[in-house]
Amino acid sequence: MPSFRVIVAVGLLRPGVQPAAVVPAAADAVAELTLVEASSLDVVSREARVTVRFMADDVDQAIPIAEHAVDRIHSLADTGPWRLTERVGGRWFRRA
Repeated sequence: MPSFRVIVAVGLLRPGVQPAAVVPAAADAVAELTLVEASSLDVVSREARVTVRFMADDVDQAIPIAEHAVDRIHSLADTGPWRLTERVGGRWFRRA
């Protein structure tokens, strides 16, 4: 089963949201639909990015899973651009 990553830019948190709650919430959203392989928070070029890696049969199945994670993050914080990547061999390719 292919591995995918949803990567979401995260900005200002909603009132009352603790920073430590965002990554677990994103991973929980994905876990409602499929197996989560990993999750993390990275800062790239001064931008916070939440990444959740997960399993899906194909891109058509992975896109709604990624959108579900983005929606959950957006309920907690402002979100910027997001992307979906698929691992093929040893490389990641953008799919959405």
